[in-house]
Amino acid sequence: MNEEPIDNDQSSDDLQDYQVIVVDPKQAPIRIDKFLMDRLNNVSRNRIQIGLKAGAIRVDGQEVKPNFKIKPGQQISTIMPRAVSEPFRIFPQNIPLDIIYEDDHLLVINKPAGMVVHPGIGHFKGTLVNALIYHFRNLPVMEGNYEDRVGLVHRIDKNTSGLMVIAKSEYAMTHLAKQFFYHTIERTYLALIWGEPKDDEGTIVGHVGRNPRYRHLFTVFPDGDEGKWAVTHFKVLERMYYVSLVQCNLETGRTHQIRVHMQYIGHPLFSDDRYGGDRIVRGTVFSRYKDFVEKVFTALPRQALHAKSLGFEHPDTGQWMQFECEPPADFQQGLDMWRAYVDERKSAKFK
Repeated sequence: MNEEPIDNDQSSDDLQDYQVIVVDPKQAPIRIDKFLMDRLNNVSRNRIQIGLKAGAIRVDGQEVKPNFKIKPGQQISTIMPRAVSEPFRIFPQNIPLDIIYEDDHLLVINKPAGMVVHPGIGHFKGTLVNALIYHFRNLPVMEGNYEDRVGLVHRIDKNTSGLMVIAKSEYAMTHLAKQFFYHTIERTYLALIWGEPKDDEGTIVGHVGRNPRYRHLFTVFPDGDEGKWAVTHFKVLERMYYVSLVQCNLETGRTHQIRVHMQYIGHPLFSDDRYGGDRIVRGTVFSRYKDFVEKVFTALPRQALHAKSLGFEHPDTGQWMQFECEPPADFQQGLDMWRAYVDERKSAKFK
């Protein structure tokens, strides 16, 4: 396999710790920040206060201030950026970044296909984190993490291109982590899939979890007995006989979610070598067609998935931020080749 190890290919939903604490019936009134210092392991009072300010710590579903005094029976929910289990030191590398937007609190980048986001076994160099450490020395590092979680609140697969947001302060990191956890982040992907879905629009609902037989893969558990709840909304943008261009909007952010969900409904992503899209799934038996598809595979040698748009609430201003970027050259070339194929078929049909 030419992708990063699956253990480092986590979803955005895997990068936050969520806890619920019910206050004991005999608990005396006490400031919530002091109370949580005794209940949250390895979390400083400063981080707790940042979480309260960011709205990532709530009492009975409501945001409160650090001086709020808890009462017996209240339910406290906390969302904190997760520390990795095995931190290791990572060295900076001068790797160019395609920065779409930057201010004092965050930056938005356009990640190229082929770049691993997070270092791991077999990928200690050339990752996005290596580049971030070099270019932005003061990005937040979660306690006990060394440099390996610098600024990250979500990830996209190595061979997926497109938009990512990076936090530049611990407050921004916590605020964005809260938005990812509550699924208020808007994420739109473009995907070239095999086949033509029956409906122009649809929603795929199915728990996604690690495949019990092939541990490097994920799969759908339709009965919900395993995995995590996952929802993908799709809309067909263009039909090209044997493939289709679709827009996918994530309601949740599970590992490989779009790739697994589209395979589940019989439409794997074009050129996806993990989920069956790197072979001819739809089409004719003619050698000319096979040669054509092989040429498209060569032009687009990775899963045809691009994170086109990203929207979120700015942690400091509260303003809604919306960003878009067009697919890179390999994705566009693959589309153009299929479009030319369709045009050729149409012209032959009407001769």
